[in-house]
Amino acid sequence: MTEREVVTTSISRLLRTLSSASMSRRRCPLALLQPMPVRQNEIELAVESVECVERCCSSCSDESNNNGRSKSEERETETELEAGDVGDEEDEEEEKGKLEAKSKEEKEEVDELEMKRDSTVNVNVVRANFKCNDMECSLVLGDYVNGFLGSFLSKGLKTNQLVVNTDEKTLRPVARLKEPRDLFALPKDKDNDCSQQAPRWPVECQVIEERITHIPYVPATPEPLNAPTGNELKPRPVGEESGIVVFSYSPISAVNYFSRSAVGGARFVTNCHPMNPEEYDGLEFESRFESGNLAKAVQITPTFYELYLRPDLYTSRSKQWFYFRVRHTRRKMFYRFSIVNLVKSDSLYNDGMQPVMYSTLGAKEKSEGWRRCGDNICYYRNDDESASNSANEDDEDNSTYTLTFTIEFEHDDDTVFFAHSYPYTYSDLQDYLMEIQRHPVKSKFCKLRLLCRTLAGNNVYYLTVTAPSANEENMRRKKSIVVSARVHPSETPASWMMKGLMDFITGDTTVAKRLRHKFIFKLVPMLNPDGVIVGNTRNSLTGKDLNRQYRTVIRETYPSIWYTKAMIRRLIEECGVAMYCDMHAHSRKHNIFIYGCENKRNPEKKLTEQVFPLMLHKNSADRFSFESCKFKIQRSKEGTGRIVVWMLGITNSYTIEASFGGSSLGSRKGTHFNTQDYEHMGRAFCETLLDYCDENPNKVKRHAKLFKQIKKIRKREKREQKALKLQKMADQGCIMNDKLKVKRSVEKSVS
Repeated sequence: MTEREVVTTSISRLLRTLSSASMSRRRCPLALLQPMPVRQNEIELAVESVECVERCCSSCSDESNNNGRSKSEERETETELEAGDVGDEEDEEEEKGKLEAKSKEEKEEVDELEMKRDSTVNVNVVRANFKCNDMECSLVLGDYVNGFLGSFLSKGLKTNQLVVNTDEKTLRPVARLKEPRDLFALPKDKDNDCSQQAPRWPVECQVIEERITHIPYVPATPEPLNAPTGNELKPRPVGEESGIVVFSYSPISAVNYFSRSAVGGARFVTNCHPMNPEEYDGLEFESRFESGNLAKAVQITPTFYELYLRPDLYTSRSKQWFYFRVRHTRRKMFYRFSIVNLVKSDSLYNDGMQPVMYSTLGAKEKSEGWRRCGDNICYYRNDDESASNSANEDDEDNSTYTLTFTIEFEHDDDTVFFAHSYPYTYSDLQDYLMEIQRHPVKSKFCKLRLLCRTLAGNNVYYLTVTAPSANEENMRRKKSIVVSARVHPSETPASWMMKGLMDFITGDTTVAKRLRHKFIFKLVPMLNPDGVIVGNTRNSLTGKDLNRQYRTVIRETYPSIWYTKAMIRRLIEECGVAMYCDMHAHSRKHNIFIYGCENKRNPEKKLTEQVFPLMLHKNSADRFSFESCKFKIQRSKEGTGRIVVWMLGITNSYTIEASFGGSSLGSRKGTHFNTQDYEHMGRAFCETLLDYCDENPNKVKRHAKLFKQIKKIRKREKREQKALKLQKMADQGCIMNDKLKVKRSVEKSVS
């Protein structure tokens, strides 16, 4: 028999023994497995160890049967063993000489094998320590380099708890116990260090099999903002009592919190369209795909539909993001959609913003992608004006708002998607990261790693970008730049800015190369993949806003935040962090701007945090607004990443906010932002970073001029604020005087 056949037969005997032992009253589970090297002569020891395990397991299985024996039977067996031992003493003396001779021969063979270990077959084993009826036992399993034993065990072992794989780099078998319910299984990819995995959904979520994909598209000219007339219709919600429910989907959980997840979500996909397709000829709605959000559609008339959004999972709040599909359209007909359960009191929809639309036939015929759409747009409170004027703050928090708009489709029987902003899903991110990892040039200075896994078991990736260097001192001199995005799932412009940043920093330009030689970039492109997958607006599957949890010490509940903060702390200790930036999107302001942290206590650093935003405004004056930037620290924001990282000692700690709407600056005034604008902001961030950190004397002089300019701007703002306060005090004084006059006149009349 060959060596491989010997090991195979040995393992098969072992598996039969373990399976028979597990049938006994006390099972024999594997407790700990550790890889260790082995020489070729130890293959025979593996066979001997199998026999030892057989004896151990057989004794363990027999122990449960021996519990019913009587004491007399046990005494008889003990006397028989003692008699047998006396009769064998003479035979043992004769065998001692033979064993000593064999041991000498074995030692010589071992020495020869050690001399030839470089030319022998490389064999690895796994030592398994397990407990069998309170007895510590050990087992050695042989495994060849090609990993046939790992695949053999993974396929033949009659258990789902033990996983044996062969490490592609060290060529050693790695055995471990599988996580409960297979929540955190990461499939191996031979070509990549970090593998792509299918999105994991909560098991109560239904998901259609079709993956939604869209072509990239940038309009030839910027799309203008909508011009409200003030005469837009404001239809009040009437509900399903006055209409017909044509789509209804709400994930139902036995408990109102996340319990477990699976690839593809629920096992069965039910029919969410209650109407008979033969009788119903209206629009067909769908949202059970990645990042989709639509809970219910009610047909009020053949061309008027009321739509209801699903709140963030395991909460009753945060209803702003929408993304759904419409089929069976008819051209030259005006449809009205009213989303009637939004929760924000104000929106850019009243300031010219339009939703986005994607036509499948338009993409095929004209190569058009996402574009702005909708007329007669209005965003308003559902209560009447008299109620809204008399409502207190508690009632205002419980109020709902409606977004209504009209749309005319260009094609019959088209498939059209509507969204709050340009979608960017978790699968889109994985596709992009895998392209970088497979790129023959970019993969040399880009390393994709797994930061952690979320509650649902989805991967949180981070990308390290820097020029490789053999000199460790040069690497230690490099400071790090940490950039994160998508902590809020609905803020898709943040992902497009991050994509522009990653495109630029991994590119072939001179600026990108200088940045890679000067810094170590740590990029976390999606902090909340669970929320992105299920189509949440703001929260994770915990029902909490992750951007308020940076002070947390609970690793298991908020893993992406905990590990990001731990990574930043480690970077501060090892090389230092020059800048931290968290990318967001804003729904109530136009333009792109920054929130920073003012340094009041340290006179040397005062106003220094405002230099970089001002330089960014100079480099992108038609998109970035320095006037909209704020640097005050509010108590309600103390748990955000910006403030917590600033408290760690990072002066340049920022939150960059990109508007869902458009720009009110320069040549782009009155136009919508598109994906190209967001990506341009990512590139501008990198270019400004190099200017900001450049030690060229001319650049240093420019910084000094900007610093003086900032001082003038802030002094002017203080004067304006003082003037406003004095004006308010004067107005209040006039009011008080008027009240006193009225009071005195009343007193006189009464007297």
